[in-house]
Amino acid sequence: MITTDITAEELKDRLSKGETPVILDVREDWEFQESNIAGAQNIPLGTLPQRVEDLDDLKGKEVIVHCKSGARSASAKAYLQQQGFTNVRNLLGGIQGYKG
Repeated sequence: MITTDITAEELKDRLSKGETPVILDVREDWEFQESNIAGAQNIPLGTLPQRVEDLDDLKGKEVIVHCKSGARSASAKAYLQQQGFTNVRNLLGGIQGYKG
């Protein structure tokens, strides 16, 4: 099981090479509308338990979770792992680190 988190630099590098990892943004809808990482899917942390079944086909794939600074996505990562996701990575520093 890979549980290493991912740095903003590593994610930017992968995206610049044309990779399309699954990116899950667990911020609120209004935060997502203000700024987001291209291709990210927005499921606010509070709605994740109701929507986790929508992600069942990703259980064995790499899923990168992020929020504003990393706290909510750490919770999302732990929750997804409890639900059987085996390769969840938290974006260190969240979108602030990514955009900064």
